[in-house]
Amino acid sequence: MAKQDVILSRCLEDSLSAVVERVPHDRLFVLTDTVTLRLCWPLVSGLPCMAEAQMITIAPTDENKTLESLAHVWTSLQRGGATRRSLMICLGGGMVTDLGGFAASTFKRGIAYVNVPTTLLSMVDAAVGGKTGINFGGMKNEVGVFNPAVAVVLDTAFLRSLDRENLLSGYAEMLKHGLISTTEHWAELMNFDLEDIDYGRLTDLVAESVGVKERIVEEDPHEHGIRKALNLGHTVGHAFEELALEENRTVLHGYAVAWGLVCELYLSTCRMGFPRDKFHQTRQFVKEHYGRFPFTCKHYPRLLELMAHDKKNLEVGQVNFTLLADVGDIHINQTATREEIEEMLDFYQSE
Repeated sequence: MAKQDVILSRCLEDSLSAVVERVPHDRLFVLTDTVTLRLCWPLVSGLPCMAEAQMITIAPTDENKTLESLAHVWTSLQRGGATRRSLMICLGGGMVTDLGGFAASTFKRGIAYVNVPTTLLSMVDAAVGGKTGINFGGMKNEVGVFNPAVAVVLDTAFLRSLDRENLLSGYAEMLKHGLISTTEHWAELMNFDLEDIDYGRLTDLVAESVGVKERIVEEDPHEHGIRKALNLGHTVGHAFEELALEENRTVLHGYAVAWGLVCELYLSTCRMGFPRDKFHQTRQFVKEHYGRFPFTCKHYPRLLELMAHDKKNLEVGQVNFTLLADVGDIHINQTATREEIEEMLDFYQSE
């Protein structure tokens, strides 16, 4: 898989114009959802490089990362006269970059696309690394391909229009990157003031967070080994997210990851000796900023079933985790028994 060109932009016009100019194309399309069309497209629409762009808009939120939305994008490309030489810009959060990347990767067996992430979550996670896909059959990102955008343009100016909940959602993935990198980076993230945000400092932290992911993806682009480190918090987090979706109480992805981090760090403490002081600090940080995910013992069988169906599992019936012996001391392909998982859920509930 080709290495992505990730551009930390200080001037959106210059960065985006340079990318559009260097990618030969006959037609230009811009994919947004209805929220980014309203809040983010005005920052881009007046740029000369966007003068000939055709707009494609889909409904927002992860509930709409579906086959139906995908078909709408394909149909819009077809009706707009897209060819294999066309270019699509995915302007939006993780749902837009995931689905848009998949649409571009499959239309006419693949057209070029550029990600311009507009949420913190998509900047530090979804838009970088080449994973694309849609939800299917009640499962997160069940169908998709590895295919990187020709460029990812990161401009934190978009974050000023982001509400607090979506900012926190992205920050959870940054916290995960801190946990799998260095104690210094983890400590920086734990001490960043989320009540009075310094956007200049946040830009630096975003760059550092993206760097963590880039280094891992470059070493293991197709998730055969160390890229599984990026799944920390996601085995449980995805199960929480899917359960919430089933029960029509949808939660933001980053919130589910934050709750999953608490669970999987508890398991790391029990199984791998992860330092208890760092565990309790992280647990308290999550509790203060993200609250907790409500569930009862009656949900255990379904949560276990969802974990067992996670695509990261190596064998049927096994549940695969990424665990830590310390910050940056990563142990992939760790399995846990039903009893251990239930004990982990008991601990989380006791919180």
